[in-house]
Amino acid sequence: MDSKKGAFEGKLKGVPYFNGGLFSNIPSVTLNKEELELLRDAAIEDWSQVKPEIFGTLFQSSMEGDERHAYGAHFTSEADIYKIVMPTIVRPWREKIDKAKTLKSLIALKNEITKFNVLDPSCGSGNFLYVAYRELKKIESLIVDKIYENFGEKNIRKVGLSRVSTNQFWGIDNNPFAVELAKVTLLLAKEISIINQNKHFKKHVPLPDMYEKTLPLDNIDENVVCADALFKKWPEADAIIGNPPYQSKNKMLQEYGREYLDKLRGLYPKIPGRADYCVYWFRRAHDVLEQGGRAGLVGTNTIRQNYSREGGLDYIVSNGGTITDAVGTQVWSGDAVVHVSIANWVKGKANGECTLMNQLGDGIDSPWESYTLDVIPSSLSPKADLTSASSLAINNQAKSCFQGQTHGHKGFLIDKSEIQQHQKNDQLSDVIFPYLTARDMLTTYPSGPERYVIDFGNFDIVKASQHKIEFKKVKENVLPDIEAKARAERDKSGRDTGPRQNHLSHWWKFWRPRRDMIDTISSMTRYITCGRVTKRPIFSFVSSSIHPNDALMVFAFEDDYSFGILQSSTHWLWFTNRCSTLKGDFRYTSETVFNSFPWPQKPTPQKVKDVAAAAVSLRRIRQDLLSTNECTLRELYQAMELPGKNPLKDAQAALDLAVIKTYGFKAKSDILIQLRDLNLELAKKEAIGEELTGPGVPKSFKKIQDITSDDRISVPVE
Repeated sequence: MDSKKGAFEGKLKGVPYFNGGLFSNIPSVTLNKEELELLRDAAIEDWSQVKPEIFGTLFQSSMEGDERHAYGAHFTSEADIYKIVMPTIVRPWREKIDKAKTLKSLIALKNEITKFNVLDPSCGSGNFLYVAYRELKKIESLIVDKIYENFGEKNIRKVGLSRVSTNQFWGIDNNPFAVELAKVTLLLAKEISIINQNKHFKKHVPLPDMYEKTLPLDNIDENVVCADALFKKWPEADAIIGNPPYQSKNKMLQEYGREYLDKLRGLYPKIPGRADYCVYWFRRAHDVLEQGGRAGLVGTNTIRQNYSREGGLDYIVSNGGTITDAVGTQVWSGDAVVHVSIANWVKGKANGECTLMNQLGDGIDSPWESYTLDVIPSSLSPKADLTSASSLAINNQAKSCFQGQTHGHKGFLIDKSEIQQHQKNDQLSDVIFPYLTARDMLTTYPSGPERYVIDFGNFDIVKASQHKIEFKKVKENVLPDIEAKARAERDKSGRDTGPRQNHLSHWWKFWRPRRDMIDTISSMTRYITCGRVTKRPIFSFVSSSIHPNDALMVFAFEDDYSFGILQSSTHWLWFTNRCSTLKGDFRYTSETVFNSFPWPQKPTPQKVKDVAAAAVSLRRIRQDLLSTNECTLRELYQAMELPGKNPLKDAQAALDLAVIKTYGFKAKSDILIQLRDLNLELAKKEAIGEELTGPGVPKSFKKIQDITSDDRISVPVE
């Protein structure tokens, strides 16, 4: 056996199974019967070192990257599993045990725990089931200990030592290999837990004739099944746990196809179409739980934002659910480059304080902050709950907030070195424009576009083709790819219509040309912009001769007052608490941020001038610092985050004070709460037909030229 063991270890050389390591970069391994027994013996030899990641990584290693992406499947670390299993299963049971003082109550708990069912409706390789089984066996041991210590051996013989069974654990997954692996995982959890439990009883409850045997193996084929959980009846469970697959709305269509999405949305019509795929598990879990049942699920951090929050956590808290423990955001410990949120809730009321945690940075080792709250809102935020804020029709009707253009193919882009080929008499063709990205604005000195773009606008194909050089470039570089994507879409869907096929009918135009935005800014000298996904409040004026890329948000204002409001910390607070996020960065969305943001109502002309003057001063100081230090906007704002005096900090503080006075807010009171209350007040007034002050300069202010300067990002003259 030793030689065989040596050969076995050689086959798996460098793979640290039971010391917390993972199956990283492991080739496909096939184990025979004897080798499987060696694996079993190694596990039993030191059961406490077995980590559930071993099963998740084995599962992931069986899938190609594209397949994992399509499934949205990512294994969960043991530490993250415990963020669910502890508050959803362990803590409630320990509280019950602490309260049980009589033999009758303890026996009732001993019987109750044998009927306690746990479901993971996206079980993957069984990591959650493994940890949940292990912890439930430990809880059972605590009950036994208390009976034995307080009421003696005879009562233990009446109720038995160990009765928690693998048949109390249920799993669903649509990957056949994952299902089979989950069964092995759960049976291994049984064997390891029983051995450990018997070791525990040997010291605390020495009744060896009553110890549970590891064999025979349980038949759990009906407990862990292969199916699409969203279309299958779920078994009744007291606790639902897991890490459902992640997939954004756009990727869902791409990965699953229109037919699947139509079927899904037909079954769950009240979940917004823009919600993340994982939201369907949150909604379903709450619906199937009995009163008093608990659930804990991992989701992308969009579950606390916008449409995903509306379909999941908003629904839970408005339908009798109480979020008891949560992680608002954290860096995912697996290989998915995402930030996630974790929510644990009970269907019913919960007693006691709630715990909310947030990770503060983008690194796996970033620090944490913890809050003890009376209530955790569906936004999973310790700050003012803005989920009740309403969109204001006056903001939407203003048509002043846009997303930049999505060209959709690099064939539309022209490098600076090529631009002379497209000039006539030193003038650019009327279909070529400087093209600004967020990177250009934030990370170059001086800020400005690094490339140009061919934009045929509303031209039909005949008029576009008259620009021979540009049309040829687009035809040769763009058309073949658009044709290929249209064919692929047709082959996948079996239909002659679809986004890619529709685009083929006007292939010489951008994927998202944003003509309403271009038409609006073309009549202006400058517009305001910020990064659509950003960490910092950096707004700039840009010449209207420059076309903005979709990495930018565009605000169609030329005046300094509007700039001051948008650049203020008041707007930034609203932005960061109403927006969605991408990884750890904030993502500006017109529907949830701009359309709900309440602008100052009926400010006096002097207060309008004060905000405009503070905005001009801030930009002047900012430009002086950029020029003196030859640094980028990003570097300048990174320096603002450091302690110490900084003239830009002072300028921002002066602007913030001017804006607060314009609102009539109390500087020492919570600005976010005051903004929320103003939003709700305006929504009520709008509903009864009262006139509001919308985005931009108030109508009562007549001399806009007095608050309009001319600085802007422009194309430098060569």
